[in-house]
Amino acid sequence: MLRSVLIGTGSALPRQAVSNAELAKRVDTSDEWIVERTGITNRYIAAPDETTTTLATEAARKAIEAAGIEAASIDLIILATATPDQTFPASATLVQANLGCRGGIAFDVAAVCSGFLYAVGVADSMLRTGMARRALVIGAETFSRILDWEDRTTCVLFGDGAGAIVLEAQEQGGETQRGILATRLHADGTHNQLLYVDGGPSTTGTVGKLRMKGREVFRHAVVNLAEVLREVLDEAGLSTDDLDWLVPHQANARILDATAKKLNLSPDKVVMTVAQHANTSAASVPLALDQAVRDGRIKVGDLLMLEAMGGGFTWGASLIRV
Repeated sequence: MLRSVLIGTGSALPRQAVSNAELAKRVDTSDEWIVERTGITNRYIAAPDETTTTLATEAARKAIEAAGIEAASIDLIILATATPDQTFPASATLVQANLGCRGGIAFDVAAVCSGFLYAVGVADSMLRTGMARRALVIGAETFSRILDWEDRTTCVLFGDGAGAIVLEAQEQGGETQRGILATRLHADGTHNQLLYVDGGPSTTGTVGKLRMKGREVFRHAVVNLAEVLREVLDEAGLSTDDLDWLVPHQANARILDATAKKLNLSPDKVVMTVAQHANTSAASVPLALDQAVRDGRIKVGDLLMLEAMGGGFTWGASLIRV
């Protein structure tokens, strides 16, 4: 069977780290208030010369290096982002030009915090049907550009960054197959006003700022994520006991804890980076994945569940054996 096999990971962060204490100097908040409600202690904020594309390119180069391949062999690039460098063309095409792998497929996916999972699902479908052989899937954001820095309930939650993976179409046989085993994606546009940006090219002609009703988002997140994880496990004929690691969207430590508890999953199996990076939207899952691969927690043969939920609402999960 042809599977999309993970062969490399990479990530990138802006130069400037901003602690809660530093943030409290410019926003009416405190370290205690942020930690108690979110578990976040630090985030990274992009400088003017750091963009979604520059961060995506750095993460991509690291993933390509880890995979031990040439950039020119990449024939599909999908970049998940809600903060592209330009309205058009797609930032994926800028990454493609930076890497020097011209001529293949390159486009952006907009599903906010679930964007990376959506991009993984699309890449997997294209690899398994033969449209490409090697895919670079990236999640990259500069969310600091769309935050209202007067709104302490939202601006303390987010940070900037990028993460990337390389997937390769490979024939897999036997009982223990590597690669993407199952993916499920969902959306429900009736919840638009719970998490959105109040601007856009065809409405206000401006970029707009992020708006969120946190309590309602929290409630939907815990229910939706637990349900989609069970869907994916059922499709693969597996259970939470079979998982080696859950690599979730890093929105809020309380959401991660509640989701793990709802699934009867040990906290020791959950990769958590929200304290260091805050919520980096589409970048958060690949950032966390790369960190856990590079520090040795995730090894070849491990069974991973990736999951995320974001504005829209969109949500999804993907089961991968590395």
